[in-house]
Amino acid sequence: MRDVSMTEVRIEHDLLGDEPVPRDAYYGIQTQRAKQNFNITGVPISHFPELINSLAMVKMAAARANRETGQLSDAKADVIEAACRDIINGGYHDQFIVDLIQGGAGTSTNMNANEVIANRALEIMGHVKGEYEFLHPNNDVNMSQSTNDAYPTAARLAIIFASEPLSTALSDLIKALEEKSREFADVIKMGRTQLQDAVPMTLGQEFGAYAVTLREDIDRISYAAGLLQEVNLGGTAIGTGLNAHPDYPDLAIDALADISGKPMQLAHCLVEATSDMGAFILFSGVLKRLAVKLSKVSNDLRLLSSGPRAGFNEINLPPMQPGSSIMPGKVNPVIPEAMNQTAFQVIGNDLAITMAAEAGQLQLNAMEPLIIYNLLSGMRMLGEAIKMLETKCVAGITANKEHCENTVKNSIGIITALNPFIGYQNATRIAKKALHTGRGVVELVLEEGLLTAAQLDDLLQPSKMLSTRRIKPRG
Repeated sequence: MRDVSMTEVRIEHDLLGDEPVPRDAYYGIQTQRAKQNFNITGVPISHFPELINSLAMVKMAAARANRETGQLSDAKADVIEAACRDIINGGYHDQFIVDLIQGGAGTSTNMNANEVIANRALEIMGHVKGEYEFLHPNNDVNMSQSTNDAYPTAARLAIIFASEPLSTALSDLIKALEEKSREFADVIKMGRTQLQDAVPMTLGQEFGAYAVTLREDIDRISYAAGLLQEVNLGGTAIGTGLNAHPDYPDLAIDALADISGKPMQLAHCLVEATSDMGAFILFSGVLKRLAVKLSKVSNDLRLLSSGPRAGFNEINLPPMQPGSSIMPGKVNPVIPEAMNQTAFQVIGNDLAITMAAEAGQLQLNAMEPLIIYNLLSGMRMLGEAIKMLETKCVAGITANKEHCENTVKNSIGIITALNPFIGYQNATRIAKKALHTGRGVVELVLEEGLLTAAQLDDLLQPSKMLSTRRIKPRG
């Protein structure tokens, strides 16, 4: 590593002393120290633009509120807003370099934002980066704030933003499943319980059920995101509002709602809101619920396409890549497998979030960075995996209609449809005999004269086996 000459750095000072910072960097000394201390995930906060933009929105809202209370001059408020607007428009995201996992309850992330905004504002004012006597990261950009209210407020807003593309991806998958439900509406197959033959159904009903169960979670995501709209901005360090003007919280919340376009609300009890992780836990639970459902659907797709000769072979997944380095012609269900693994990661994230939420003490939870990292990364993974499942798998699924129909004809499970007409004991005996002899249910029922051929044809019509029907009493 080459030596960094003093002409390429500027010297900044903090509580711990002096530290060289790259001259062109918009971040400052506290960000530099955090970069040196925390290299855990290799994922900087810039990996999630929703978080960067939300931080800038919080800082812009704070500047507006501080201007209105007379705490911040018009000139400083103007340049802080301009710097924040640059960031919201996509600029300077590469200057947010702190690892998402960090000690200090998010202080390093908050200071990274304060320093970048301050140095961009100084640049707008015509000053050199680091000339904080003209505009200071703490005194001006962080005025009336603490990490403990600014960071979680930005995090909540970021999660709300990140939930929107997730819901869009999920909606697209649901539409693809509904399309397959219509396409497969006339494909008769055996339903199964505990992997054993049950009663007939259509492949369309099966895919329709997948769409219904996933559609429920769009509403759940929206509800959980709504809980995150309640924030503790204005509570400063522990919720008491120390160092903030009495009018600041309401003004800041109104400004944040205007800037973000989201109906942000001030928590009723800021002390409680500063330490409580309940909304994060619930949101994580919704993601886990969705992940479990997606994994179950993926398991079904792998089973239904298994074989092809020695498995269920009821559907064909689109072939995406050769499946083996040794077995010619083998094609694996790689897309559902990848969805499964994504789901497992999100389920694991939920446990980490649970432990982090439980680990808070007294007036603050210092483990919030882990919670935020897992929620944001989990949503991104789920969203990308859902798009993958929709476009590279579900959209291209085809049905093996004739094979599905043959499994119904040859199944012992159709005896259930005859149960109300021949009685449970007769049905049990016929089923057992069919299983042991390999003969068909219809053949055995006719042989014993339990029903006529015409009656069987009527009772085993697909339309009569696939829904409720009126049963006339026997005898």
